[in-house]
Amino acid sequence: MNQQHQDERARIREAMDRLLTGQAATSNGSLTVVALATEAGVHRMALQKRHADLKHEFHERVRKETRQVPEPEKRLRATVARLKKTLAKKEAELEELRRQVTNLSLASAVLTAGKGASAAAAPAAENVIPFRPTTG
Repeated sequence: MNQQHQDERARIREAMDRLLTGQAATSNGSLTVVALATEAGVHRMALQKRHADLKHEFHERVRKETRQVPEPEKRLRATVARLKKTLAKKEAELEELRRQVTNLSLASAVLTAGKGASAAAAPAAENVIPFRPTTG
């Protein structure tokens, strides 16, 4: 690792300490990666890509030292809860549609069977002559 890389890592660790002790100098003091990058004076993507291990270390320290859930995890948990709710609604809707299909199929069968039975059981009118099958 070159010197610039080492300096960035040192600034990030110092920024972690400042944020976790509530002594932010250049950021808003929130316990987020954006605030950490601002506090350390590095670009957010540098923290995400080159120093991903430090980002994970920061999240772990936030969890252990402040007993708080990191912001990304809060957002993911909210998204998961929303998606579970949506999925439950869709499953209930699908079950209702399946029930309707069953009921409509049964109704169709009853109507079809009833139509044939009513035609065969209906008395022939006096002026109707039935066709005889052709022999061939």
